[in-house]
Amino acid sequence: MNLRWKFVLIFAVIGFAVWSAYPLRDKIKLGLDLRGGIHLVMRVHTDDAVKAELDQVTERLRADLKSGEISHQGLDRPSLTEIGIREIDPGQAPAVRELLKDQYGEWDLDERGADWILSLNSQVVDSIRELAIQQALETIRKRVDQFGVLEPVIQRQGISGGEKILIQLPGVENPERVKDVFITPAFLEWKLAVMPPDFTPDDFRQVVPDTETGVQNLFGGTLPEDTAIFSEEVEASDGTIIGIRYWPLRKVSAVTGIDLKNARRGQDQFGAPVVEFTLTADAGKRFEKLTRENQGQVLAILLDGKIISVPRINATIRDQGIIEGGFSLQEAQDLSLQLRSGALPATIEILEERTVGPSLGSDSIRKGVKAALVGSFLVVLFMLVYYRLSGINAVIALGLNLVLLLGAMAYLGATLTLPGIAGITLTIGMAVDANVLVFERIREELRLGRTVRSAISGGFSKAYITIVDANVTTWIAALFLYGYGTGPVKGFAVTLIIGILASMFTALFVSRAIFDFQLSRRKGRMDRLSI
Repeated sequence: MNLRWKFVLIFAVIGFAVWSAYPLRDKIKLGLDLRGGIHLVMRVHTDDAVKAELDQVTERLRADLKSGEISHQGLDRPSLTEIGIREIDPGQAPAVRELLKDQYGEWDLDERGADWILSLNSQVVDSIRELAIQQALETIRKRVDQFGVLEPVIQRQGISGGEKILIQLPGVENPERVKDVFITPAFLEWKLAVMPPDFTPDDFRQVVPDTETGVQNLFGGTLPEDTAIFSEEVEASDGTIIGIRYWPLRKVSAVTGIDLKNARRGQDQFGAPVVEFTLTADAGKRFEKLTRENQGQVLAILLDGKIISVPRINATIRDQGIIEGGFSLQEAQDLSLQLRSGALPATIEILEERTVGPSLGSDSIRKGVKAALVGSFLVVLFMLVYYRLSGINAVIALGLNLVLLLGAMAYLGATLTLPGIAGITLTIGMAVDANVLVFERIREELRLGRTVRSAISGGFSKAYITIVDANVTTWIAALFLYGYGTGPVKGFAVTLIIGILASMFTALFVSRAIFDFQLSRRKGRMDRLSI
């Protein structure tokens, strides 16, 4: 390539890098360890998702057996993935087999006399677990987006995925609130209350039991098959919990948070914070039918299995309403955010938590940059002392390498971390290493009596393979670090990958162009080279 075009290319690349990186403070994104924020490792309890799936199937099976008028003594759950049908009438066994074959084909049937056991296929169980993790990731991402956190990291941890999720949220100022918003399932349900015999809703409100046994006694000791007991916390005027009451509610929810179209914070007629909701068209029709047919009844609102409100149905409601629960402004805002993003499919447990303050991040930047500058200064000093004027060539290439590295990171939107600064320092050393290989080859050629022009040409051509081989193998290793690493490891790999490419360009192309420029200035033969 003509020397003029070489310098045109070099200046074009440098200009683009400077344009991409300027201003540096605004263009380079800082990682959690430099900017401050919160680092969480969470575990998704996928057993909850499997249990929820079997709860739904159990209720559906109970309804199918009832509609088919099949006699049995109830359903139970021998294990997490099994449903038991007790004491089936032998005369109705063929009808039960036909029902299970048509409607429950993914289940394995084990007949143990009059008691039958349905076991969910292991592949289906695995798919439920996998779906739960994917849904948890998606829900958390939605909540992060609505929370306004910039440049978050949300991903599964480990090579093979698993139940762990890594979350890094730079710049978060209130970690406790963020944690509560992200890990609360926020599963909303509306359930009709089941009144004991000879009780009206008003009568029951006067004697709501404070024990589960008290509820059962009102039904003569045995609850109806489609009824379960749920708790409600009783609050004093100052918001403190002074007791617990228990309500008998239908197991099957009339409407759930899945049916929500939108939710936002609002105010009731007295100015108290509430959550206003809008249902989907289909859910609106069901809710309208439910409220029309159950005027005067109690429709409890539950959040994550706990009653937050037990309003009376006074009018027909179609697709809009409010949720009251004695919320503060912040609680109403957070609940509406959670409901808009959808419920988490399973319980999430925090396994690891680290919080980095902004001051600690700033201190890390200062120390990291100081270490990089000291290292760079020592490298520059060595090159100038050992290789004399040719060392200036290496110093120029070194400076351009740093410019290209920062420009590429800014253009690609890469995040700079503290290990990333270490990667930059390592890249500086590797860039100089390439220059050292070239310079030593040139020295060998000069000792063999070659001319300066021939020595420079031979030095670059003979060092070329060695430099490429060493850098490509390191680059491949850095790619694996980036692909399978998380957090700090990935930050180190990013700067290493970009730095290696930049160093190969500066060591093999820029340095050669500088030497060629030096030779071109001599009209005659160049007898000496300061190296």
